[in-house]
Amino acid sequence: MDPVTLTTERLLLRPFGPSDAEAVHAACQDPEIRRWTPVPTPYRRADAEEFVRQICPEEWRDDITYRFAVITRDGGALVGSMALVRLAQLRTEERQAELGYWTVPEQRRRGYTGEAARAVVEWAFTGLGVERLEWCAQVGNEGSRAVALAAGFRMEGIDRARIVHNGTRRDAWRGAVLPSDWGLPQATPYLPAPERPAVAGPA
Repeated sequence: MDPVTLTTERLLLRPFGPSDAEAVHAACQDPEIRRWTPVPTPYRRADAEEFVRQICPEEWRDDITYRFAVITRDGGALVGSMALVRLAQLRTEERQAELGYWTVPEQRRRGYTGEAARAVVEWAFTGLGVERLEWCAQVGNEGSRAVALAAGFRMEGIDRARIVHNGTRRDAWRGAVLPSDWGLPQATPYLPAPERPAVAGPA
């Protein structure tokens, strides 16, 4: 796929480029990013160069992951990374993807990541035909969960041992958002499971 650019009221979402290497390297020194996301540790300048020059362009080209640099429109500062990861061929019946992100420390608690997430969710539904968009994060990652909720994800449960991080399997919160949650149509009809009747307690 050819890379795309998205805009919001305060943000520009564009593909990462070579000029982002320094900011990405600085961001990934943050202990919280290393705690919750699978970035190399230690994170070297060479890792940042590989990320912006090789990994991101190849992912776009191969339709694997669509990774955006989130930039402030006023000043051009890096806010973070927003990625849409294809879980199944979007041209097949599954039409599923997963949303992931990180935010640089100095840009947190300003609503930027939720704003960017909503832009990518809308693009996924209207531009790519995604019919189920998932989110998952290690249990305890309250910041990521807050962003997901702000973007309309509904929490669906805990997946045991879903995430491997630093050599250890971790439980993960899981959520999803559907086009219907946004009032949008989808190609494949959705038949929800019937609600279970309430079970009476002991007399």
